[in-house]
Amino acid sequence: MNRLAVIGTGRMGLLVSALAPEMGFDVVATLGRAQTRDGVTRAALAGAEVAIEFTIAGAAFGMVRACAALGVPVVSGTTGWDAERVQVESFVRSTTGALLWAPNFALGAHLFAKVVADAARRFSRADGGFDSHLVETHHTEKRDAPSGTARALAQVAEQALGRAVPVTSVRVGQVPGTHEMIFDAPFEQVRLVHEARDRRVFAAGALTAARWLMGRRGVFTLDDYFGEVGR
Repeated sequence: MNRLAVIGTGRMGLLVSALAPEMGFDVVATLGRAQTRDGVTRAALAGAEVAIEFTIAGAAFGMVRACAALGVPVVSGTTGWDAERVQVESFVRSTTGALLWAPNFALGAHLFAKVVADAARRFSRADGGFDSHLVETHHTEKRDAPSGTARALAQVAEQALGRAVPVTSVRVGQVPGTHEMIFDAPFEQVRLVHEARDRRVFAAGALTAARWLMGRRGVFTLDDYFGEVGR
């Protein structure tokens, strides 16, 4: 079994740890705030071959950087630290480390972004006067609004449409994550929806990415994963 370190003991970290054995991983380290107070150390990683990080925006920078410095490939699912990620990615490359980051590890959500981009290109050429809007819904404890996924979806839609796409964020109950792209005209409406029904889908995607990342060097996204497995 592949040796895995899980960084973060929130909902996602616990799900990754629980699902890991089913997907061929041995969780050799689970690092929460207490274990990372002084940073991530080689001893704390306990010989892990790969790490998965789900923490918070203020901590992700240091966690990913430490893993790269120690030569441990890391999959990061934390959102809200876009400004710092450019610097971290540069550091990862300079240390010949490995990082795969995604705003959403539901593999269907990644493909959904491609559908949104294609739809936006088509609607940009339509004569029906279509307006566009993105609505994202998450649980009440979701820290960033809009979500990282919503920002990414809005960006791909904006590139195709040539104009800004408004985003509405809803925080309610225990919703794992729903993203709805709306194209609206005076007499008709088209809605594209991705709905995560269980948070385990994010954990499964992160573990799939971790297996793929092992043995690689550089900075990657799920585009790289799909580009290879789709050949």
